Amino acid sequence: MALKIRLQRHGTSHRPFYRMVVTEANARRDGRFVELLGTYEPQASRPENELNLKIDRIDYWKTVGAKTTDTAESLLRRARREIDGVIPKEKSKKAKKELEEVVAAEEAAEPIVESEEATTEACSIPEAEASAEEATTEEVAEEASEEAPEAEASAEEASKES
Repeated sequence: MALKIRLQRHGTSHRPFYRMVVTEANARRDGRFVELLGTYEPQASRPENELNLKIDRIDYWKTVGAKTTDTAESLLRRARREIDGVIPKEKSKKAKKELEEVVAAEEAAEPIVESEEATTEACSIPEAEASAEEATTEEVAEEASEEAPEAEASAEEASKES
């Protein structure tokens, strides 16, 4: 017995209502079913009433070999995204616009933070190298100035002796 997870159409003309069910593959569309897994009402008055699925039961039936139809699979993906918070349950234009603005602001803020860290690291390394070079140059200059009088004095002594 091959099992399918698919939709049964109910409701009236121009006002569809669907049930997601597990049924035998050769059963009629609106006929017998094994288990009711949820509902889908595309014209629901409130967005939170549009899609109600028992995801744990759907996962169980998939593990025992039930195949989902394309439409049922897309509704299942949508339900999982709503649970994870990727898609807000409110589908008003205002809510979508606010969500897009928040996402855009987060994306714009992330590269700035990364570039500030990179700039800080880039600035600190050359400054440290420059200060190390200056210190080395100053030390060499001091040693040279200390050695110069001794070299001149030894040169004078050598010339006096000759």
